[in-house]
Amino acid sequence: MENRYINRYHSFCKCLENLKKSLRADPKADFVLEGTVLNFSLTFDISWKIMKDLLTKELGILDFAVGSPRETLQQAFTNQIISHDQWMQMLRTRNQLAHDYDGNLAAEKFQDIINVYYPLFEKLKEDVEKYYKE
Repeated sequence: MENRYINRYHSFCKCLENLKKSLRADPKADFVLEGTVLNFSLTFDISWKIMKDLLTKELGILDFAVGSPRETLQQAFTNQIISHDQWMQMLRTRNQLAHDYDGNLAAEKFQDIINVYYPLFEKLKEDVEKYYKE
């Protein structure tokens, strides 16, 4: 795979490591919610782009709107890159958190991020690792 796509995968791994810190963090501590939301959003954004790379570069699938996270997730699910439909809920959560100006939604979604979404990111990493071996 091209170097640019390998670099994107490494960025995903770094973001995932940063998000992992939230597993042990107290959401009431200063900046934990903000950091968790930021790391979640970054990890999500890079993850759907990794799926897009796999679909287009490895599987040769081009009949979807490659700039759309929703369509990329649907194609990734159809082509068994991901096996769980909770990715669509994750997309909705990411979109909602982008407009959470008072932090109430972040506090509400913190447990979902660390207990539901983080394991899905880990599963994605495990499943796509074989494509990114150098």
